[in-house]
Amino acid sequence: MSDIEQIDEDGTEQVSLKQYAEKAYLDYSMYVILDRALPNIGDGLKPVQRRIVYAMSELGLKSTAKFKKSARTVGDVIGKFHPHGDSAAYEAMVLMAQYFSYRYPLVDGQGNWGAPDDPKSFAAMRYTESRLTAYADVLLAELGQGTVDWVPNFDGTMEEPSVLPAQVPNVLLNGTTGIAVGMATDIPPHNLREVVTAAIRLLEAPKSTLAELCEHIQAPDFPTEAEIITPREEILAIYQTGRGGLRMRAVWEKEGGDIVIQAIPHQVSGSRVLEQIAQQMQARKLPMVADLRDESDHENPTRLVIVPRSNRVDLDGLMSHLFATTDLERSYRVNLNMIGIDGRPQVKSLDRILKEWLKFRTATVRRRLQYRLEKVLKRLHILEGYLVAYLNIDEVIHIIRTEDKPKPALMKRFKISDIQAEAILELKLRNLARLEEMKITGEQNELEDERAQLEKILGSDARLKTLIKKELTAVAQEYGDDRRSPLVERDEAKAFSELELISADPITVVMSEKGWIRGAKGHDIDPASLSYKSGDGFKLAVRGRSNQPVVILDSTGRAYSIPSHNLPSARGQGEPVTGRINPPSGATFEGMMMGDEQQLYLLASDAGYGFVARLGDLQTKNRAGKAALSLPKGGQVLQPVPISEVEGASVVAITNEGRMLVFSLADLPQLARGKGNKIIGIPGARVLSREEFVVGVQVMAEKDVLVVHAGKRHINLKFSELEHYRGERGRRGNKLPRGFQKVDAMTVER
Repeated sequence: MSDIEQIDEDGTEQVSLKQYAEKAYLDYSMYVILDRALPNIGDGLKPVQRRIVYAMSELGLKSTAKFKKSARTVGDVIGKFHPHGDSAAYEAMVLMAQYFSYRYPLVDGQGNWGAPDDPKSFAAMRYTESRLTAYADVLLAELGQGTVDWVPNFDGTMEEPSVLPAQVPNVLLNGTTGIAVGMATDIPPHNLREVVTAAIRLLEAPKSTLAELCEHIQAPDFPTEAEIITPREEILAIYQTGRGGLRMRAVWEKEGGDIVIQAIPHQVSGSRVLEQIAQQMQARKLPMVADLRDESDHENPTRLVIVPRSNRVDLDGLMSHLFATTDLERSYRVNLNMIGIDGRPQVKSLDRILKEWLKFRTATVRRRLQYRLEKVLKRLHILEGYLVAYLNIDEVIHIIRTEDKPKPALMKRFKISDIQAEAILELKLRNLARLEEMKITGEQNELEDERAQLEKILGSDARLKTLIKKELTAVAQEYGDDRRSPLVERDEAKAFSELELISADPITVVMSEKGWIRGAKGHDIDPASLSYKSGDGFKLAVRGRSNQPVVILDSTGRAYSIPSHNLPSARGQGEPVTGRINPPSGATFEGMMMGDEQQLYLLASDAGYGFVARLGDLQTKNRAGKAALSLPKGGQVLQPVPISEVEGASVVAITNEGRMLVFSLADLPQLARGKGNKIIGIPGARVLSREEFVVGVQVMAEKDVLVVHAGKRHINLKFSELEHYRGERGRRGNKLPRGFQKVDAMTVER
């Protein structure tokens, strides 16, 4: 169907606006895809890059030439080939010159061409000088050898190569990124030796699988020593589909207690990394780091030093956090999208890329050999004419001197072709007279040998493959180098939780009778001497670290956890604990616990029941807490007792009537919650009527002293003096001496 809707009286074509807009957008899209954003599989270059490299070669800016002002070079590129602005062309040139952007740079630059920290900090083109690198020869060496399709430039005044005759798969070697319309490309760089080895493998065994090719190309190879940490299976999947993602991680080592970062991921700025770490330090999210230094210089392009606060800091854990929260670990998108040899964009698998490129290379080499063969045959033909002229030199000179049109006369007389006659006539007479049979036949023999060799290669696929293989090997030997990015599989980086980032400072948590809570720095605090609100006073205190939660036990036996690092200061009077937890109505707070998750506590009720609990089992994120200690009828919660030693420790329980029982701690079970087992025998009815109940429970080691308080009097009992009171768990116990039977409290002195 024609786009033309109608033709008016003047013969002007009229197209609907919709059709016009669609066509214009489609044309633009295709232009961006095919002539701007995507690289060609043949030489791995975008059009602007190809034009720069070609224009520089035409200007004679080889690796051995003098440097030339970049502005002049760019001017030449724009004037002759590139229909865009000078800044676009210069930016493309800069990218090809940056050793930290291109694995194998194509442009050799003098002056400021940007830094790894800031790739866009390059000087203006009037200040920089440039020429091609030696590596550029792999794209240009075969340019004048019949290997290239020439196309008109943008204004049709000159011709430019459509694709450069690359001797290696440059599309994989230097990689590229580009955004087209509706598609993008992200091809990572690779190692030349690895890619060439894989290409040779595919040349020798065309049915090689992707897995076999990946024995040679194990992963991309970026221009940095940072580690590629993506698992091998994922890399294989990327090469299989042409899409995926890679992760790179900085390389570091311990040096005198400090962390020294020696390599950072591709296109990551060292100063940006330090800025990210500094931001965390300012926000108090990194208390274990004391200082940062950038010691990078010419000898060590990357040397970032992180100084930990002390030698107790877990450096591996710290780096894992930094990998998770900064650019020390970076992800890279992979999208192997390029213009194939059919001129169409496509996302290709690795084996497909290599197969297509080998087709391109085979066609290029065949064209080069064919072109050379034609040149040889043409020269042999001319030499035959020279030999005829030499053998009849006097007659030839006579014809040239006497005849008005010597060419037809020579052709008729000596039965030579137009080309031969033209070649004879192009020689000056004195040169014609100097012709020597030896030189002619010598050159003929050499050319005949070359012709035979060329025809052999062109007539045999095996010989052609061998030639391509030799050329690939030669390029790899000349320009190849060792892998820079090591392949190391690492565990996933984990950021510190909020709790892990809190410094472990000593803290004393104090609670008042009315349930107001606060945190005092240090352990040398007298909680009773702090100021309290009118009608309020000291009730509970517990010592621990600021990175440990405080566990509160209420009168119903429920346990609650609250973080201790953000408690109000002890300079004030604190805040109601009910602002942080939701206890049942009427409940009071009877106990507080702090310590490591493995810390053991004895939980007991004054009904004479209890158990050993691990502190970690009592912690909860629920504001309503969790049931910990079940109370028998009439029973009340006792202050939990910390257990410092389990081996050889004994439980001491005393009732208000002065009965005391001592038994081994091992007889009590360790539970997460419940009523527990009977510690000391008290009839249930007496507990219910509050006639008899447990005054206190303590855990004693052998070296401890038990202090029993009765009114104003107290008695000290050593571990060895408790034999009289020892018995089986759950017994009634024995009475204390007269005068000490109305027990108020008991403590353990360690």
